[in-house]
Amino acid sequence: MDKLYIDKVLAGDRHAFRYFLDTYKDMAFSVALSLVKQEHLAEEVAQEAFVQAYLSLANFKAQSKFSTWLYRIVVRCGYKALQKNTLHNVELDIELHDVPFESNVFDKLLLEERKQLIAQALLRLAPQESLALQLFYLDELSLQELVEITGWTIANTKVILFRARKRMYHELHTSMKGLYYGA
Repeated sequence: MDKLYIDKVLAGDRHAFRYFLDTYKDMAFSVALSLVKQEHLAEEVAQEAFVQAYLSLANFKAQSKFSTWLYRIVVRCGYKALQKNTLHNVELDIELHDVPFESNVFDKLLLEERKQLIAQALLRLAPQESLALQLFYLDELSLQELVEITGWTIANTKVILFRARKRMYHELHTSMKGLYYGA
C-alpha cells in the first residue's frame, strides 16, 4: 500500500502524502517522545520528520520498508533536537476521567497505572536506552529493523537493550518501593 502512495506523491499528488501522516503519526510521535522526553518537543520532531520524509521521498530506494525509513528520519530529527535543546525531565500528568462503573474498572485502573509507571520509567532512562526499549518491545520491531533505524551494530544494539532492560528494572523497582496499597 505504501508503494502506491509513494508513486502518487512522486507523480505530483501532494494530498496523497496524507496517507503517511494518518498511518505513521502515532508511531513517529512515540519514537520521538522516547528520545526527547517532552511531548511538545516530540510533536515538533515528528512534524519535522514528516517534512523531511516528504522532501526526501524521491530518495527512498525501497531497500527497506517505508516505516523503517521513516523511523530512521524520526530518530535523526530527535537527535538533532536533543543537540539543540537542553532538556529537563518532565513528569507526565495523566488526567483521570470519570468512568462508569463496570466490573472491570479496577482492571482498567491497574492497566493505566502500569502504563504510567512504564512511561515515567522510560523518561528517566538515557535516550538511546529509551529508544531501544520503545522500538524493540513496545513497537515490536525486530533486532535487524532496530539496527537499520538507529545505525548501531548488532552487538551494540544487544548491549544497549541489555543495559536498558537492567535500568528499566531498576527504575520500576525503585518506583514500586514508594507505592503502598492497603489500610
